[in-house]
Amino acid sequence: MRVAVYTGSSAGPPEHALAAAGFAEKLVLAGHGIVYGGASVGLMGVAADAALSVGGEVIGVIPEHMSDREIAHSGLTRLEVVVDMHERKARMAELADAFIALPGGAGTLEELFEVWTWGQLGLHAKPVALLNVGGFYTPLLAQLTAMADAGYINEVYRAALGVVADADEFLRFVAAYNPPPLKWRPAQAEA
Repeated sequence: MRVAVYTGSSAGPPEHALAAAGFAEKLVLAGHGIVYGGASVGLMGVAADAALSVGGEVIGVIPEHMSDREIAHSGLTRLEVVVDMHERKARMAELADAFIALPGGAGTLEELFEVWTWGQLGLHAKPVALLNVGGFYTPLLAQLTAMADAGYINEVYRAALGVVADADEFLRFVAAYNPPPLKWRPAQAEA
């Protein structure tokens, strides 16, 4: 299995770096590979370096404009340079069997929400989760609950987003995952 890891291009606090490294190492030691944004900086670089340090497969997918700025990781198993962010996200989704968001900023959330929405629309049936390091995503989870309570997110889709504390819990979530029904079904033909 390959896991798409969405996380920050900034370092964040030390406990986030420790969590990113530990998560990546455990995934690799459990026999899984990582697909990520291809950068050498921030938590992205921390996760990639940790996975590589224990012999893991790490595939980076980076847009040309970011690769040109020399933030691409030079030591990956494979680095794919794509035209733009849209192609990056599509390629990462194609390569991955599951998705997880570690701590990060707006870009991490944007990637998470897009791939989670794709699952609701039936564009994939792969598990999507958050690594809630030290309660980092707790305020976001409260907002998602408020959105569900207001009728904007069906609870079945809100519940399909996994919330895990570590790699072991993530792997259990993936093993038990059953995709929710499609949000929009084709109209039934009249008999």
